[in-house]
Amino acid sequence: MDVQNDFTEGGALGVDGGGAVAAGITRLLAEHAHEYAAIVASRDWHDPDGDNGGHFAYWGDGGQGEPDYVDSWPPHCIAGTEGAEYDPALDTTAVTHHVKKGQGRPAYSMFEGVTDDGSTVAAVLAERGIESVDVVGIATDHCVRASALDAIAQGQRVRLFTDLIAGVAPEPSEAALAEIVHAGGELAESGNASA
Repeated sequence: MDVQNDFTEGGALGVDGGGAVAAGITRLLAEHAHEYAAIVASRDWHDPDGDNGGHFAYWGDGGQGEPDYVDSWPPHCIAGTEGAEYDPALDTTAVTHHVKKGQGRPAYSMFEGVTDDGSTVAAVLAERGIESVDVVGIATDHCVRASALDAIAQGQRVRLFTDLIAGVAPEPSEAALAEIVHAGGELAESGNASA
């Protein structure tokens, strides 16, 4: 999820290790895509105008304020820009569903997004009878955390591949992993991808 240019090295909110995550997910899909009933990729897709519900650090007059990097951020993943596109190391050929989230409001979990035809991730999983998901992507301490916890709340068995995630900061990333495990998620490595 959210393996986008603005979240990998050199992007507006680049995360160390993001490019390696993109390449690793491509390898995982090359070897195991046929084992999944659905492959869902999400992207932040923020409106170009305004503060996106306070998600961007803007003053009321349109000038930029200071982001707190908790609830407000510098502008990133603006719809239709290079920063919002998938990192070039991520091969999306096997992706069955592309989800856009944000779109004028704060959104961290892929469960807050929709596909181009308006389907939610919960609906995609239910339609296909999916009860177990593997989670990978950026950033461990924000969107990965929120999506994994929402999947668990939806009754999914969640396995998080720790070698295919990258976080903004070490301490909150460790806390996010602990929270996911406490909620019932499992930590694994992508070498164990086969069910």
